[in-house]
Amino acid sequence: MYEKRRVSAALRSSLSSVAQWPRASPRFVVCVDSGVQPGRDTRRTHVKMEVEQLLSLSGPALAQAIGSLLETPGLYVFSDILELPNVREMETGPHAPVYQLLNLFAYGTYCDYKERAASLPELTPAQRNKLRHLSIISLASNLKCLPYSLLLQQLELKNVRELEDLLIEAVYCDIIQGKLDQRNQQVEVDCSVGRDLGPNELPNIANTLQEWCSGCEAVLCGIEEQVSRANQYRESQLKVKVQVETEVSNLQKTLKASSASPSSGPAPTGAASNQDVDQPAEPRDPASSQESRQPGKKSSKVKGLRGSGKIWSKSN
Repeated sequence: MYEKRRVSAALRSSLSSVAQWPRASPRFVVCVDSGVQPGRDTRRTHVKMEVEQLLSLSGPALAQAIGSLLETPGLYVFSDILELPNVREMETGPHAPVYQLLNLFAYGTYCDYKERAASLPELTPAQRNKLRHLSIISLASNLKCLPYSLLLQQLELKNVRELEDLLIEAVYCDIIQGKLDQRNQQVEVDCSVGRDLGPNELPNIANTLQEWCSGCEAVLCGIEEQVSRANQYRESQLKVKVQVETEVSNLQKTLKASSASPSSGPAPTGAASNQDVDQPAEPRDPASSQESRQPGKKSSKVKGLRGSGKIWSKSN
């Protein structure tokens, strides 16, 4: 019950963008809350037990066990089963179609089954549903936005209602995570589980890894060049800093030396030396001082009369 509520809340939050359409909102809730699936740990334990039971089977019992294993919920990886010795023996025996069907579930899609349906066993509804889930995983690994038209064609579904129910079931089974965009008629896939890698896919993976390594080396070379340029710039700035500090230090020394040395210029006006201060001042004649104040006037002869307080000038 807790898992059902958790998945319901996750789907409601992921489908919030299409909740404004009345047609879609009720159906999402009904599809999500309609059933209860076993927990992840329980499913994994059940699948592990069924796979271990295959080791002791052979012939028709093994073929029947593989058929039921293809219907097991939560099992989407089959390469380990293909590697079992008793399963490998089925490739050339009378139960080769069962082996080919198992190989198709490991590496193929629903379209591959339709092309080879004449030589393969008929699918049960549960097997058909799982193969469609596996086809969705394969499409989601190449495209992040899956158009409804592409899914309807690849999965051979009749209408959008069946497609949306299948997609919601895939989200509920935790094989994809995404959002249904009914306005644009597409599925926005955030992530999906992985599938088995076929032998023909290994060269593509090797090329992809080689391209990734080449890109990493190019990025590393670019980073090293940037680090080298940054170090050169740092060294140049350190040299400029040392040069500026040296010039400032020399300027400070020059200013200090000039302020400490005595002045060699003439003494300022009105300043008296120590010798002048020690000697007494000589008396001055008032007349001479007056003459010095009036340098433009000629001195006139003054003749005074005895017994008279007036002084007569010759010009008078």
